[in-house]
Amino acid sequence: MMTDEWITIIEDAEDLTAMLLSSEAVAEYRKAHDDVYSDKELVKSIQEFTAMKERYEEVQRFGRYHPDHNIVMKSIRVQKRELDMNERVAALRLAENDVQFIFDEIGSIIAKSVSDEVIVPAGSAFFSDSSCGGSCGTGGGCSCSA
Repeated sequence: MMTDEWITIIEDAEDLTAMLLSSEAVAEYRKAHDDVYSDKELVKSIQEFTAMKERYEEVQRFGRYHPDHNIVMKSIRVQKRELDMNERVAALRLAENDVQFIFDEIGSIIAKSVSDEVIVPAGSAFFSDSSCGGSCGTGGGCSCSA
């Protein structure tokens, strides 16, 4: 049943979304994203790296006994280093971190407004529980007691 309280919550959520979308951090993220994905060569490098990551995951299942272990391990490091050293990719990562930090802050504020006992899974180490391996909310195997 829709109540006035729910309508207020929905309207506030829409206002918050509009504020986020018009924020400087999101504008910088969009610009950085466009800078990366408008460069066809860079997009090709990212696609090649993604394909190599899939090969890497296959090799990891067998470890050093996989016949392509050394080739894949070296290739993935070289490709990752090239992408990491690209100024546009670095700018995109920084912009992603800024936006993620805002999301984490908002999630924490909302959770704490409900109860201090609410556990907030977040990408930032600042918000993670010290007993957690850092994979809460990511689909990984988490060993925390939460």
